[in-house]
Amino acid sequence: MAFNVGGGGGVQSNINMTPMIDILLVLLIIFMAISPVHPKGLEALAPQPPPPNSPPPPENDTTVVISIDKQHNVKINQEASSWDGLEERLVAIFKLRNQRVVFIKGDPDLDYSYIAQAIDIAHGANIDKVGLMTPKVEAGQ
Repeated sequence: MAFNVGGGGGVQSNINMTPMIDILLVLLIIFMAISPVHPKGLEALAPQPPPPNSPPPPENDTTVVISIDKQHNVKINQEASSWDGLEERLVAIFKLRNQRVVFIKGDPDLDYSYIAQAIDIAHGANIDKVGLMTPKVEAGQ
């Protein structure tokens, strides 16, 4: 922070840093505003077990569960289905429903690729939320 107090008599070429710092701060704010904040990932829900010593929930027919067993057989709410007709069946089930939630229950020894395929088919049928049921959650632990 030095300055000249005398008459030096010549032209001086000093850089004015204030406009450069203003531009730098504006660019910093712009890049902070356009940077993504939310991480992307597989959207899945895990059902929560009921509190201990609570009465069982009432049976409702709005819950749709896709079950896959060891032999890769598919069932929708204990009703047998096929992999080829799964998407059409889900579209027919959710045609008149407002909430589009389905749970997928797989055998513990099942390869995860079949679960991922069922999730993909459910998303293809325009289902908003896909939940995963595990044996511990089903047992209420």
